[in-house]
Amino acid sequence: MNSTFQAALAATASFFLVTLFFAIVIAICKATKRSDPRTRDRAVPNVNQPLSSIAIDESASFDPYLSRISMNELVIATRNFASDGIIGDGSFGLVYKARLSDNVTVAVKKLSKDAFQGFREFRAEMETLGKIRHPNLVKILGYCVAGDDRILIYEFIEKGCLDQWLHDTSSSQEAGPWSSSVVRAPLSWETRIKIIRGVANGLHFLHTLDTPIIHRDIKASNVLLDSEFEAHIADFGLARKIEALNSHVSTQVAGTMGYMPPEYKDGVTVATVKADVYSFGILMVEIATGKRPSWPIKIEDEHNERKEYGLIEWARKRVAEERHLEILDPLMSKEGLRESEVGEFFRIACLCTSERSRDRSSMEEVVELLKQLTS
Repeated sequence: MNSTFQAALAATASFFLVTLFFAIVIAICKATKRSDPRTRDRAVPNVNQPLSSIAIDESASFDPYLSRISMNELVIATRNFASDGIIGDGSFGLVYKARLSDNVTVAVKKLSKDAFQGFREFRAEMETLGKIRHPNLVKILGYCVAGDDRILIYEFIEKGCLDQWLHDTSSSQEAGPWSSSVVRAPLSWETRIKIIRGVANGLHFLHTLDTPIIHRDIKASNVLLDSEFEAHIADFGLARKIEALNSHVSTQVAGTMGYMPPEYKDGVTVATVKADVYSFGILMVEIATGKRPSWPIKIEDEHNERKEYGLIEWARKRVAEERHLEILDPLMSKEGLRESEVGEFFRIACLCTSERSRDRSSMEEVVELLKQLTS
């Protein structure tokens, strides 16, 4: 064996040993990183990653008081998400009543596993409710991230949603193993005024934040009522922030039929605070009349022909004829009602529902106008 061959063989062996050494070192480093509890379950979000691949770090950008709750605890608390524990159907997910291990009763929203809708709502709610607090906004308490599951945990609001109190009133008790007995008698005029003031205060707060938030889905089923009939705005899955120097957000049309502003029908694809104002005005008419905005109203014209009207068109017609007392919810007690106050209530609703968005009042103006009602 000549000296040249021996040198080549030695060099090859040395290279192999060095490569093997570095491979072992790298493997040990990776194993150590995986076992280090300080790095477990943490990831830096990459804006280019799909939503489903982004891990949520509970200490990153949300309220530090939010709790990350395990799936095991939620399975026990909801009795494996039993159907008789369902108390609502929010956008992109069902809501369950649950009792956590610390005996706190909560509302648990299990979002759809749809890779787009469910993750988008999770992010929207965490980036809005996860950072703000107001008496007229539902409070988010925690969340769960497990595989493809995204779950939000809220405070439990005792009396359910406004939609039930307007359209599902009853003198009988509705009882179940996971819900206390409920008697939903028709709301008084004073209570309706209190509720609409609460919604107005919540929207005013959202619209006047340093980075304003547009809810985009104000409706009766997204207003929850506590034991004192104080309103709490819920379901921020469609909410959008208005960044500095922008007055609107480019987006797809969103909302619920009957509550959406007329500009959406004209192909306008931007969301503004005035869209929320319009939906709020529709809610005002709904809460006063007890009629759903998505249902047409048939009335006879001067030729005795029955014509269909939308809720706000019908209400405007009756208010112009000074017949606003006639369109109040027939189930509501009229005792002690002041006609002037009812007229002012509908006047505010008409201001909010102007056809042109620039003609609508701001929520700040609405809050001040509602304060002047004497109820």
